[in-house]
Amino acid sequence: MEDDSEPEQSSWAYLPDVCLRHVFHWLDDRDRSRAALVCKKWSCAMHSGSLWRCRTITFYGQPSRARTLEFQSALWYTKKFGKYLKHLEIKLSNPYNTPFIKKFQVIMRGLLSHLGKCNSHLVSLSIKYLELDCLIWRNVVRAQFIKNLAAFLKRMSNQLDYLNLKGARITLEEGCELLNSLSSLTNRSFISEINIEDFFSLHLSVYSSALFHQTMSKFHRLTILTFNYNCISDELLDILRERSSHSLCTLNIKCHIHDPHGQVVSGMSWANLAKRAPKLNVNFFFERVMKHDHLARILLEEIPVRSISLRSCYFSDPDWTIRPTLTNLLPAYWHGLQKLTLELNNDHELLDNELLQLILSCKRLLFLKVWAFLSVSFMERLLQNRAERKCILTTIKVRIYTAQDDSTEEERLLADIYRKFKYLIDSELNYFVITYPMV
Repeated sequence: MEDDSEPEQSSWAYLPDVCLRHVFHWLDDRDRSRAALVCKKWSCAMHSGSLWRCRTITFYGQPSRARTLEFQSALWYTKKFGKYLKHLEIKLSNPYNTPFIKKFQVIMRGLLSHLGKCNSHLVSLSIKYLELDCLIWRNVVRAQFIKNLAAFLKRMSNQLDYLNLKGARITLEEGCELLNSLSSLTNRSFISEINIEDFFSLHLSVYSSALFHQTMSKFHRLTILTFNYNCISDELLDILRERSSHSLCTLNIKCHIHDPHGQVVSGMSWANLAKRAPKLNVNFFFERVMKHDHLARILLEEIPVRSISLRSCYFSDPDWTIRPTLTNLLPAYWHGLQKLTLELNNDHELLDNELLQLILSCKRLLFLKVWAFLSVSFMERLLQNRAERKCILTTIKVRIYTAQDDSTEEERLLADIYRKFKYLIDSELNYFVITYPMV
């Protein structure tokens, strides 16, 4: 007997559009294209604007056929669906010669030109680690790239809310040209977040530049500003107080040993800014700036510090000690410090007591990351104090340096400590502690 019933349709045919778009969200460009050929409904899903709001394009310095095809595909889809873009990230990975840089510049010119004409939704742009001070950037190519980027920023200035040009490494004049592009239409900019960390070339004393101050005075709604300490001055703090105090929430400040950081900044300037911007939190990131007199000039008690990171890297000085920083400088932020990162080369001094006392004095400290020479017993003392609610740490990440190749005994002791405080660690802490031979 023949079955005259109609064939049963696949359950995919009844999948709601919102679910279908969610499935497409997890597909790469090639799979999306193939899926769009299945039926009209899937083709419509492919052209849903929600799928193309975010795009990351990576320019790989070391060429390969697979990477070239991947890049060409991403670029083609960005042009095809660029009108939907809201968040664009461009990555330049290990550029290796001038011809590659020239090709990058030409492609970026076309891409930015296209987006400038068709896109009215872009709110976020990130182009990191351009390193325009490298020799592979010939003057003509470099100048043309900056010109094209400035023209694009000018066109997008009324809609961009976030700009990240971290690691551009350009001259003061070029940097101010790009930043001024954001305000060229109305002579003021309402962008809320800018990342210009390592934006300027090394060794520039940006803090003394009237051009930089004039440029920064055009920003009227900054919420988050990420930059280097070589930009900090009383003039800049006054500009932020006058222009953005109503919105300013976060300053992320990097201080590197190769950046000028000897300028004198008044504690009163910081106090006035903090008074006018009550939501302000300041995060400091120090790299190889470890000497107490240098840090004391920067870490003024009037600053509303929320986070401090001190990384010694390969810093080495037989006369250096971190103890005054732990006992005299950092305790000044006992009421506001929430995150502390210390990566120290302290092989000549133990800091267990000083570090523990600092932690207990900081009443709002939640995050602790320490890479240093410590005794294993430090961890037991720290966890005991945490169990007694003498501190409120929620994250503890510690790398205990040892001077011996064999750290079996230290690992055994750490295992014993974990078992002793297992309930506390498993229920309340993000906890990671290891030993690390430094020989």
